[in-house]
Amino acid sequence: MSSAHERKKQPEVVRRALIDCAAALAMERGLQAVTVQAVAAAAGVTKGGLFHHFATKEKLIEAVFDAQLDIFGAAVEEALQDDHSSYGCFTRAYVRATFNLSEQDESQCGGALAVSMMTDPLLRPRWSARMRAWLTKYKKTDSAPALEIVRLAADGAWLADLSHLAPDLRMDPKKLLARLLAMTRKD
Repeated sequence: MSSAHERKKQPEVVRRALIDCAAALAMERGLQAVTVQAVAAAAGVTKGGLFHHFATKEKLIEAVFDAQLDIFGAAVEEALQDDHSSYGCFTRAYVRATFNLSEQDESQCGGALAVSMMTDPLLRPRWSARMRAWLTKYKKTDSAPALEIVRLAADGAWLADLSHLAPDLRMDPKKLLARLLAMTRKD
């Protein structure tokens, strides 16, 4: 009996490996490099094994994007735990998570996927749904126009960082973070 027949099936481990390998390929060579063959080979499974978990390549990309959304969502929730003021609490958490993940995402896997979200009509609604849920949940504390401006500024800072846009012309990230957070407090 071959070792393939003796090996215990661990579908969640295989699924996670497929997602991780697809994310790594997207980061290293761009989203166009995420092919069924390349992901299956990187994860050590057959194409049939990949299709057992993901019916299409698009479903795999969606799973990778959802995993990145979950990582970002967990960072927002963690930052919310440390915030004891109501006004602007979600916006402060969002800004902190955006800046922290930008620092931690040296591989820029999250960035590669987020940029693809801007051009992919199937991924944009996923981000919109997540933001809609947060903004509905925190409507009482975070609906002020000034707070939306802060969130958009954080998005812009993240995009500038991701694209290495004239770092010598930009404000120090720690100073920018402090300034944006200060803007979320009532005078």
